[in-house]
Amino acid sequence: MRRREFITLVGGAAAGWPLVAHAQQPDRLRRIGVLQGLAAEDPEAQTYVAALQQGLQEAGWTVGRNVRIEYRWSAADDARLRRNAAELVALNPDVIVAGYGPTGLILHGLTRTVPVVFAQTIDPVGAGFVESLARPGGNLTGFTQFEYGLSVKWLELLKEIAPHISRVGVVRNAENSTTGIGQWAVLQTFAAPMGVELRPVNLRDPAETERTVLAFIGGANSGLIVIVGSTAGVQRDLLVALAARHQLPAVYFNRVFAEAGGLISYGPNVIELYRRAAGYVDRILKGEKPANLPVQAPTKYELVINLKTAKALGLTVPASLLTRADAVIE
Repeated sequence: MRRREFITLVGGAAAGWPLVAHAQQPDRLRRIGVLQGLAAEDPEAQTYVAALQQGLQEAGWTVGRNVRIEYRWSAADDARLRRNAAELVALNPDVIVAGYGPTGLILHGLTRTVPVVFAQTIDPVGAGFVESLARPGGNLTGFTQFEYGLSVKWLELLKEIAPHISRVGVVRNAENSTTGIGQWAVLQTFAAPMGVELRPVNLRDPAETERTVLAFIGGANSGLIVIVGSTAGVQRDLLVALAARHQLPAVYFNRVFAEAGGLISYGPNVIELYRRAAGYVDRILKGEKPANLPVQAPTKYELVINLKTAKALGLTVPASLLTRADAVIE
């Protein structure tokens, strides 16, 4: 199902879902917190929330009937994210869903008792908030967005669609988080053998992002890789516009960038991760412990190519790449 069709199907994310016949749930109104690093008005964020609500509905949890959902939005502002996390923990909900950004790590630092289901995190073992993927051991469990090794795939795709590229700017959060460091390390390992020089392009506020991208540009052999980070998610439209304006082939970590006009993207189906997160929320509400629910990886990765953008950049997309694409935007 195409993303736009999905959004149309589920409607506004904040709306309640119609009552359907399922096994009877307890009469007590249960409370779920949702902590997001994106902005409330972001269409991407609304799609994720809609997927979560749909998954809950299918499990028999209806907003206003037997469940209440408390949302907190942070728009890539780490200070605000921490305040929002503390607010949700203080409400003592039955479970918190940790979404975009360093939400799982922050919640781990705030509570050892409130169950937390992270919907899209990276390396929870390395970050120290689960003991192992098979046996998380504490109050957090959920779904990983990808492993660091995926980072080389972005570099390979960029070279495949734009073979002339020899200088790549790695667009990452300015704070150079653990996640950013891990992705950067993998890219560095493979860049030299592929004849590519890497440069960091650190994201801050939009004005600084424009200056940083402009400072990176160094001729027709330049390209961009936008790695996972909450600031990149919030500045999605700006990054796509800058790549187009300066004729920079770019690969992104999420299909929403390609749908917004980016050249190519490769990453997991995040909508599916939120649906699956709803299943874990359901199991916890019915009495299971996060410590006993294994952390799961994505089951599907999506390659999306924007042919209109490729044409604007003067690139011919190899047939071999088109045949592997999950979606082609024309």
